[in-house]
Amino acid sequence: MSDRNAAISRSTSETEIDLTLDLDGNGDATVDTGIGFFDHMLASFAKHGLFDLTVRVEGDLEVDDHHTIEDVGIALGSAIDTALDDRRGINRFADRRIPLDEAVASVVVDLSGRPLCAFEGTFSQEQVGEMTSQLAAHWLRSVAMNGGFTVHADVTGENAHHEIEALFKCVARTLDDATRIDDRRSDTPSTKGAL
Repeated sequence: MSDRNAAISRSTSETEIDLTLDLDGNGDATVDTGIGFFDHMLASFAKHGLFDLTVRVEGDLEVDDHHTIEDVGIALGSAIDTALDDRRGINRFADRRIPLDEAVASVVVDLSGRPLCAFEGTFSQEQVGEMTSQLAAHWLRSVAMNGGFTVHADVTGENAHHEIEALFKCVARTLDDATRIDDRRSDTPSTKGAL
């Protein structure tokens, strides 16, 4: 495990979450949210970002999938923020464009300390397995707002499975690029001296 890691526990009346993240991992994931397709997306996020990720959730799935997906986003964003610490030496900015068959996702991030999420696109089907498609965008918003970063993302396609998977992979690769340490830099990448 690297020095850039975090363990987050989040307990509410809607969810109980234990999450660990290592930004400098191998892409290993152990995920159990109770939502099969969401588990698959989080495992894909870990694999393509080379993050080691564990997520265990007990959520109120008898209500719907909203609280679980939102709260995992909150916990993951908090873990990213904690693991980045003062953000010294990181690349800070990154952008990627990732296809999956007919679908394409584009993501631009700035690990600025200023949270914002701008999302463009709609998902072609309302559900993928047990996951409500539009919650993919809500998950990203929750990650960004709690991770303290700006993200602009857009998705196009004809199949919601492909659209969501392209989004998760693209977010992962973009965050991997932005969080990576630049050996030429010893300071925080800002003229303010802090992010």
